Amino acid sequence: MLLPAPLFALLGWACAAVAVPLDKADALAECLSKSAVPTDSLGSPDWQLDVAPFNLRLNFTPVGIAVPTTPKQVQDAVVCAAKLGIKANAKCGGHSYGSFGLGGEDGHLTIEMDRMNKVVLNNATGIATVEGGSRLGHVAWELYNQGNRAFSHGTCPGVGVGGHSLHGGYGVSSHTKGLALDWMVGATVVLANSTIVNCSTTENPDLFWAIRGAGSSMGVVTEFRFNTFVVPDTVTFFVASVPWRTEAAALAGLRLVQDFAVKEMPAALNMRIFITTRFVNLEGLFYGDKAGLEAALGPLLKKTNATIALETQGGWLDQVKHFGNGVSVDQSHPYNYHETFYSSSLYTNALNETQLAAFVSYWFKSAKANKRDWYVQIDLHGGNSSAVTAPDTHSTAYAHRDFLYMFLFYDRVDKGGAFPADGFATIQNFVTNITAGIGGPANWGQYINYPDPRMDQAAAQASYWGQHLPRLQAIKKAVDPDDVFHYPQGILPA
Repeated sequence: MLLPAPLFALLGWACAAVAVPLDKADALAECLSKSAVPTDSLGSPDWQLDVAPFNLRLNFTPVGIAVPTTPKQVQDAVVCAAKLGIKANAKCGGHSYGSFGLGGEDGHLTIEMDRMNKVVLNNATGIATVEGGSRLGHVAWELYNQGNRAFSHGTCPGVGVGGHSLHGGYGVSSHTKGLALDWMVGATVVLANSTIVNCSTTENPDLFWAIRGAGSSMGVVTEFRFNTFVVPDTVTFFVASVPWRTEAAALAGLRLVQDFAVKEMPAALNMRIFITTRFVNLEGLFYGDKAGLEAALGPLLKKTNATIALETQGGWLDQVKHFGNGVSVDQSHPYNYHETFYSSSLYTNALNETQLAAFVSYWFKSAKANKRDWYVQIDLHGGNSSAVTAPDTHSTAYAHRDFLYMFLFYDRVDKGGAFPADGFATIQNFVTNITAGIGGPANWGQYINYPDPRMDQAAAQASYWGQHLPRLQAIKKAVDPDDVFHYPQGILPA
């Protein structure tokens, strides 16, 4: 059943927030102070740290930053924002490509969750209780050290578990173990009317369905409950260089990788193609030892003339550190990193000859002329042996389980540089050269965790949530009819 509508009417506002007048900012500060909600002082070191975006191209100024340490303080922060007609957004790791934790525009209340980062594993049940501000590196460290366990999630240690798992949570274990949201068994959520509810498949099931794919539009999760698995004793991570120096070689190589992904790829193998202007790699993680990896991957390496550049057998935390770019995964690391970039994404099924040729032609004839540090990452997301595709498509709000590929297109400039106005076309043309051969948007999708912030809200909703959008809009209307948790590419109420 849908949850009842919020208990009080909110002040009116336009769907797109604008800069908040100073008197409203003062009123918000007074409300938060009276409710004993901790905040960052404007201009303080904490403010500067919490307001700094991962994507330096998208700087937004919130009207205030609440830094709760308890669920009650989250509730009180939401009360203040709603009473004053201010939009509110949870921020955890601050890694949003679209700066959505800062509102995606000026004038929001940012609820900085990272002070709430406790992780507790129940070794009897295997259920991990994870506070909403925890980061993936910290979660991995704690679960391993508390019980030699994990759940499937992404690789960057500074990414927040909130935004990551609430919108999918794809990572280097997903082909074997599924998405982060597939391991979620419950959550505690502060709604727009400031009530706090638990949700699971048996308690507020519609809300639970919605937060597993579109969670940031529905409320603020103060606590997750994840099932976990015992980590394998041995995993092997690898990088293989492929000599695709010509269009013909790249086209032939992509055909071979696609055929492998569709027909031969074992469940224990997780792999992506990583393309830059200078090199192409196959890289990933195998659940097992080197001998098992070589048996699984050897035939493809031989066909593609690939050369193993790195093959390391180790334990669970070895691969966590490797895929985190060597960053320490304990809780002491601040994870403060920022760059200037533009991104987009795409889900597709296996590409036909026209699409493959168009992709490769644009890559070699146009993209290679771009000397910025761009890359295309093609994750082998689906396929017959993928754990991502195993659940029913409609089991969660994650709408794109059945696609074979997940593309990330990413173009960045050197630190301190400005992103050029003509730079957006490099990424957009990669996308359109593929989608032109597919047909309408019903035949492809995009990933909200790899957003294209230049899309308007209508296009974003359709691309990110596809056939699930009508149900999500109905649930949004029930739990947040006045769109308190608005951001420019979020779910709008029906």
